[in-house]
Amino acid sequence: MIWITLSIVLVIAITAFGFLNGSSFGRMPRGERKARIERSPHYRDGEFRNLHETEMMTSNKGFVQNLVEFLFRTKEGLRPDTALHVIRTDLKSLDRNQDILVWFGHSSYFIQTGGKRILVDPVFYKAAPVSFVNKPFETTYQYTPEDIPDLDYLIITHDHWDHLDCKTVKELKDRTRKAICPLGVGEHLEYWGFDPQQLVELDWNEQADLDDGFTVYCLPARHFSGRGLKRNQTLWASFLLETPDQKIYIGGDSGYDTHYAEIGKRFPDIDWAIMENGQYNDGWRYIHLMPAYMARAAKDLNAKHILTVHHSKYALSTHPWDEPLKNAHMLKERDSLQVAIPELGEAINLREATIDTAAPENKLLQP
Repeated sequence: MIWITLSIVLVIAITAFGFLNGSSFGRMPRGERKARIERSPHYRDGEFRNLHETEMMTSNKGFVQNLVEFLFRTKEGLRPDTALHVIRTDLKSLDRNQDILVWFGHSSYFIQTGGKRILVDPVFYKAAPVSFVNKPFETTYQYTPEDIPDLDYLIITHDHWDHLDCKTVKELKDRTRKAICPLGVGEHLEYWGFDPQQLVELDWNEQADLDDGFTVYCLPARHFSGRGLKRNQTLWASFLLETPDQKIYIGGDSGYDTHYAEIGKRFPDIDWAIMENGQYNDGWRYIHLMPAYMARAAKDLNAKHILTVHHSKYALSTHPWDEPLKNAHMLKERDSLQVAIPELGEAINLREATIDTAAPENKLLQP
């Protein structure tokens, strides 16, 4: 019995080791990239740190108890009762002179501005190591990499599975001119076949001139990183994309902190702020933007227009699936902010802050 038990344990250990070392997990930074990370002022005692001390889990429950409660949470209200309506915008046929944004759900969206085509945090296949975890809401996987036109810039805000999908980016690799990411994330992309010359890899408060009139600024966020068992070996970030006509803030995942006000002061004329709204929970209130702080963060940024993302595709927390939509309406109606609330796949006119496509009767944005 002892040998049988040991054999079973050994098989499980070998299987787990093989699984955790699968290519989709990416690769830990090494070589010159690792040396650059170790020189970063935001990397201390073997890991990247937030601007201020940040407790990951803020309940008095341990990790295991939180995990068990998450896996066996009440399912009512977590997912829509009926399939969500998704508009199929033909991205390849768009006039390059149009400044538009198309949100695919969660934190994946396509931007076209100043004649450039940009894709942010695309997840078109799976948002977890295994397909039966983090299953998307019905009908929300309407777009594939094949639907995306050739890209000028691919922007990845951090390496979590719901923001960086190995299969998606590998299929986009040969049609992407430049991939922009926080420090360390380039290791995953290079491991998956990206040419180092394609990569624009930045630390917080670094910037890069992309093309004439196009500059990207890597800015702080309050979050964490990691695709496997070891956290915070790559950086997480927000970005400010400056174009000849627009300034677009790409918020990534971030709890509330002083960086919102600092970014608003540094860039006083942001046209669009794309902000996290969803998958929050009091048990991890410092690393995601809680509803009570959304208006404050938006006002700190002082952007002309707001779009909230990180919702309407997965149930990664315990709040009702449509609560983030109600949050967005509160920002618009109670806080008098200019908030766009499009359907999945619907094109937003970035210049006029209007919806380009006709609205069907069963619009997702109905309160």
